[in-house]
Amino acid sequence: MTGKVLELYNELFSRYPSLEREKDNITKSFEIIRDSYKDGGKLLVAGNGGSAADAEHIVGELMKGFIKPRKLDAELTQKLTSINKELGTELSEAMQGALPAIAVVDHVALSTAFLNDVNPQMSFAQQINGYGTGKDVFLGITTSGNSENIIYAAIMAKAKGLKVVGLTGRDGGKIKDYCDACIIVPETETFKIQELHLPVYHALCLMLEEEFF
Repeated sequence: MTGKVLELYNELFSRYPSLEREKDNITKSFEIIRDSYKDGGKLLVAGNGGSAADAEHIVGELMKGFIKPRKLDAELTQKLTSINKELGTELSEAMQGALPAIAVVDHVALSTAFLNDVNPQMSFAQQINGYGTGKDVFLGITTSGNSENIIYAAIMAKAKGLKVVGLTGRDGGKIKDYCDACIIVPETETFKIQELHLPVYHALCLMLEEEFF
Protein backbone atom coordinates (compact mmCIF):
# COMPACT_ATOMS: atom_id res chain seq x y z
CA MET A 1 0.00 0.00 0.00
CA THR A 2 1.54 3.28 -1.09
CA GLY A 3 0.68 6.86 -2.02
CA LYS A 4 -2.95 7.91 -2.05
CA VAL A 5 -4.19 4.40 -1.14
CA LEU A 6 -2.14 4.52 2.06
CA GLU A 7 -3.39 8.05 2.75
CA LEU A 8 -7.02 6.90 2.48
CA TYR A 9 -6.25 3.93 4.74
CA ASN A 10 -4.67 6.11 7.42
CA GLU A 11 -7.48 8.65 7.23
CA LEU A 12 -9.95 5.94 8.30
CA PHE A 13 -8.13 5.47 11.61
CA SER A 14 -7.62 9.17 12.22
CA ARG A 15 -11.40 9.63 11.90
CA TYR A 16 -12.35 6.41 13.71
CA PRO A 17 -9.61 5.58 16.24
CA SER A 18 -11.62 2.67 17.67
CA LEU A 19 -10.98 0.79 14.41
CA GLU A 20 -7.19 0.79 14.99
CA ARG A 21 -7.37 -2.73 16.41
CA GLU A 22 -8.69 -3.98 13.04
CA LYS A 23 -5.86 -2.50 10.95
CA ASP A 24 -4.41 -5.86 9.97
CA ASN A 25 -7.80 -7.31 9.03
CA ILE A 26 -8.74 -4.25 6.99
CA THR A 27 -5.38 -4.41 5.19
CA LYS A 28 -5.84 -8.11 4.47
CA SER A 29 -9.42 -7.57 3.24
CA PHE A 30 -8.26 -4.85 0.87
CA GLU A 31 -5.47 -7.04 -0.47
CA ILE A 32 -7.77 -10.01 -1.02
CA ILE A 33 -10.31 -7.95 -2.99
CA ARG A 34 -7.60 -6.06 -4.88
CA ASP A 35 -5.88 -9.27 -5.92
CA SER A 36 -9.20 -10.75 -7.05
CA TYR A 37 -9.85 -7.77 -9.30
CA LYS A 38 -6.32 -7.94 -10.70
CA ASP A 39 -6.99 -11.59 -11.58
CA GLY A 40 -10.27 -10.78 -13.35
CA GLY A 41 -12.53 -11.72 -10.44
CA LYS A 42 -15.57 -10.07 -8.93
CA LEU A 43 -17.04 -9.35 -5.50
CA LEU A 44 -20.20 -11.08 -4.30
CA VAL A 45 -21.85 -9.42 -1.29
CA ALA A 46 -24.63 -10.50 1.06
CA GLY A 47 -26.29 -9.36 4.28
CA ASN A 48 -29.68 -9.16 5.98
CA GLY A 49 -31.80 -6.10 6.79
CA GLY A 50 -29.56 -3.07 7.15
CA SER A 51 -26.64 -5.23 6.06
CA ALA A 52 -28.51 -6.04 2.84
CA ALA A 53 -28.73 -2.30 2.24
CA ASP A 54 -25.00 -2.09 2.95
CA ALA A 55 -24.40 -4.84 0.36
CA GLU A 56 -26.24 -2.78 -2.26
CA HIS A 57 -24.40 0.35 -1.13
CA ILE A 58 -21.01 -1.33 -1.62
CA VAL A 59 -21.97 -2.50 -5.11
CA GLY A 60 -23.07 1.02 -6.00
CA GLU A 61 -19.69 2.48 -4.99
CA LEU A 62 -17.73 -0.16 -6.93
CA MET A 63 -19.75 -0.40 -10.14
CA LYS A 64 -19.52 3.31 -11.02
CA GLY A 65 -17.43 6.32 -10.10
CA PHE A 66 -17.28 6.92 -6.35
CA ILE A 67 -15.19 10.09 -6.13
CA LYS A 68 -13.29 9.70 -9.41
CA PRO A 69 -14.70 10.09 -12.97
CA ARG A 70 -13.27 6.70 -14.13
CA LYS A 71 -13.07 7.57 -17.85
CA LEU A 72 -13.07 4.65 -20.28
CA ASP A 73 -9.77 3.66 -21.83
CA ALA A 74 -8.95 4.57 -25.43
CA GLU A 75 -9.29 1.00 -26.71
CA LEU A 76 -12.89 0.57 -25.52
CA THR A 77 -13.77 4.08 -26.68
CA GLN A 78 -12.46 3.23 -30.16
CA LYS A 79 -14.45 -0.01 -30.27
CA LEU A 80 -17.66 1.79 -29.27
CA THR A 81 -17.27 4.49 -31.91
CA SER A 82 -16.33 1.94 -34.58
CA ILE A 83 -19.67 0.16 -34.05
CA ASN A 84 -21.73 3.38 -34.17
CA LYS A 85 -19.97 6.73 -34.23
CA GLU A 86 -22.78 8.82 -32.75
CA LEU A 87 -24.09 6.38 -30.15
CA GLY A 88 -20.63 5.05 -29.40
CA THR A 89 -19.41 8.56 -28.70
CA GLU A 90 -22.33 9.14 -26.35
CA LEU A 91 -21.59 5.89 -24.55
CA SER A 92 -17.86 6.56 -24.28
CA GLU A 93 -18.53 9.97 -22.77
CA ALA A 94 -21.11 8.70 -20.28
CA MET A 95 -19.78 5.30 -19.23
CA GLN A 96 -17.56 4.90 -16.16
CA GLY A 97 -15.05 2.19 -15.32
CA ALA A 98 -16.53 -0.52 -13.09
CA LEU A 99 -15.19 -2.91 -10.50
CA PRO A 100 -17.54 -5.89 -10.95
CA ALA A 101 -19.67 -6.58 -7.89
CA ILE A 102 -23.01 -8.29 -7.32
CA ALA A 103 -25.28 -7.97 -4.27
CA VAL A 104 -26.92 -11.37 -4.03
CA VAL A 105 -29.70 -9.83 -1.92
CA ASP A 106 -31.35 -8.28 -4.98
CA HIS A 107 -32.76 -11.13 -7.07
CA VAL A 108 -36.33 -11.44 -5.84
CA ALA A 109 -37.69 -14.01 -8.30
CA LEU A 110 -34.73 -16.33 -7.78
CA SER A 111 -34.53 -15.93 -4.02
CA THR A 112 -38.26 -16.34 -3.42
CA ALA A 113 -38.40 -19.37 -5.72
CA PHE A 114 -35.56 -20.97 -3.79
CA LEU A 115 -37.16 -19.93 -0.49
CA ASN A 116 -40.45 -21.54 -1.50
CA ASP A 117 -39.10 -24.64 -3.22
CA VAL A 118 -35.98 -25.55 -1.25
CA ASN A 119 -34.68 -23.76 1.87
CA PRO A 120 -35.01 -20.06 2.74
CA GLN A 121 -31.68 -20.07 4.59
CA MET A 122 -29.74 -21.29 1.56
CA SER A 123 -30.75 -18.72 -1.06
CA PHE A 124 -27.47 -16.81 -0.80
CA ALA A 125 -25.50 -20.06 -0.99
CA GLN A 126 -27.35 -20.97 -4.19
CA GLN A 127 -26.34 -17.67 -5.76
CA ILE A 128 -22.73 -18.11 -4.66
CA ASN A 129 -22.91 -21.54 -6.26
CA GLY A 130 -24.22 -20.02 -9.49
CA TYR A 131 -22.08 -16.90 -9.74
CA GLY A 132 -18.93 -17.82 -7.87
CA THR A 133 -15.60 -18.82 -9.38
CA GLY A 134 -12.20 -19.41 -7.85
CA LYS A 135 -11.14 -15.88 -8.84
CA ASP A 136 -13.92 -14.22 -6.81
CA VAL A 137 -14.40 -12.95 -3.26
CA PHE A 138 -17.47 -13.36 -1.08
CA LEU A 139 -18.08 -10.53 1.40
CA GLY A 140 -20.50 -11.63 4.12
CA ILE A 141 -21.95 -8.87 6.31
CA THR A 142 -23.49 -9.98 9.59
CA THR A 143 -23.53 -7.85 12.73
CA SER A 144 -23.71 -10.90 15.00
CA GLY A 145 -21.43 -13.07 12.90
CA ASN A 146 -24.02 -15.84 13.21
CA SER A 147 -26.58 -15.21 10.45
CA GLU A 148 -27.38 -18.69 9.19
CA ASN A 149 -27.82 -17.74 5.55
CA ILE A 150 -24.46 -15.93 5.55
CA ILE A 151 -22.76 -18.95 7.13
CA TYR A 152 -24.19 -21.26 4.44
CA ALA A 153 -23.01 -18.83 1.77
CA ALA A 154 -19.52 -18.66 3.28
CA ILE A 155 -19.25 -22.46 3.36
CA MET A 156 -20.36 -22.65 -0.28
CA ALA A 157 -17.84 -19.94 -1.17
CA LYS A 158 -15.01 -21.88 0.45
CA ALA A 159 -16.06 -25.05 -1.36
CA LYS A 160 -16.07 -23.19 -4.70
CA GLY A 161 -12.59 -21.78 -4.09
CA LEU A 162 -13.59 -18.17 -3.36
CA LYS A 163 -11.83 -16.08 -0.76
CA VAL A 164 -14.17 -15.06 2.08
CA VAL A 165 -14.14 -11.70 3.86
CA GLY A 166 -16.35 -11.12 6.89
CA LEU A 167 -17.65 -7.79 8.16
CA THR A 168 -19.12 -8.21 11.61
CA GLY A 169 -19.09 -7.08 15.25
CA ARG A 170 -19.31 -8.40 18.82
CA ASP A 171 -16.95 -11.38 19.08
CA GLY A 172 -17.01 -12.18 15.36
CA GLY A 173 -19.42 -15.08 15.76
CA LYS A 174 -19.28 -18.22 13.63
CA ILE A 175 -18.46 -16.41 10.38
CA LYS A 176 -14.87 -15.80 11.45
CA ASP A 177 -14.16 -19.54 11.27
CA TYR A 178 -14.77 -19.48 7.49
CA CYS A 179 -13.04 -16.19 6.65
CA ASP A 180 -9.72 -15.49 5.02
CA ALA A 181 -10.03 -12.06 6.64
CA CYS A 182 -12.65 -10.93 9.16
CA ILE A 183 -13.17 -7.31 10.21
CA ILE A 184 -14.79 -7.27 13.67
CA VAL A 185 -15.75 -3.73 14.62
CA PRO A 186 -15.61 -2.96 18.36
CA GLU A 187 -19.32 -2.64 19.15
CA THR A 188 -22.01 -5.00 20.46
CA GLU A 189 -25.32 -3.30 19.60
CA THR A 190 -26.55 -3.86 16.06
CA PHE A 191 -27.04 -0.22 15.07
CA LYS A 192 -23.65 0.75 16.49
CA ILE A 193 -21.96 -2.09 14.59
CA GLN A 194 -23.64 -0.89 11.39
CA GLU A 195 -22.49 2.66 12.08
CA LEU A 196 -18.89 1.45 12.02
CA HIS A 197 -19.37 -0.85 9.06
CA LEU A 198 -20.06 2.11 6.77
CA PRO A 199 -16.71 3.91 7.21
CA VAL A 200 -14.90 0.59 6.85
CA TYR A 201 -16.47 -0.31 3.52
CA HIS A 202 -16.32 3.28 2.28
CA ALA A 203 -12.58 3.24 2.94
CA LEU A 204 -12.17 -0.10 1.15
CA CYS A 205 -14.14 1.20 -1.86
CA LEU A 206 -12.10 4.40 -1.96
CA MET A 207 -8.85 2.45 -1.76
CA LEU A 208 -9.91 0.07 -4.51
CA GLU A 209 -10.99 2.94 -6.74
CA GLU A 210 -7.63 4.65 -6.21
CA GLU A 211 -5.79 1.41 -6.94
CA PHE A 212 -7.52 0.80 -10.27
CA PHE A 213 -8.44 4.27 -11.52
